Amino acid sequence: QLQASGGGSVQAGGSLRLSCVASGSTYLINAMGWYRQAPGKEREYVTAINWRGEHTYTADSVKGRFTISRDNAKNTVYLQMNSLKPEDTAVYYCATRLGGIQQRQVLWTYWGQGTQVTVSS
Repeated sequence: QLQASGGGSVQAGGSLRLSCVASGSTYLINAMGWYRQAPGKEREYVTAINWRGEHTYTADSVKGRFTISRDNAKNTVYLQMNSLKPEDTAVYYCATRLGGIQQRQVLWTYWGQGTQVTVSS
């Protein structure tokens, strides 16, 4: 199971830090990632990190503003979001998979319930 938290409402330019804790069959986890879905839009890839935290791959739309990290001892992945923009408003989902980083959603095995992020102008 994945439990995401940390969402909320902020003004443009503000920051939020999302967390996602994995429980249960954590031995099946390798890569961890974040996706988001804005109202009326399809869910899109945001960023992901491999098991050792050596490699990340971040979408151009958030590169330089969002940073992913993980703490394997706590089975937790984080998403630090800075310089937030109204277009970042979305439900943010964490996901995990046994393999390495992938952008295609269908390749991610486990999904969290989502946490709402709202950025006002």
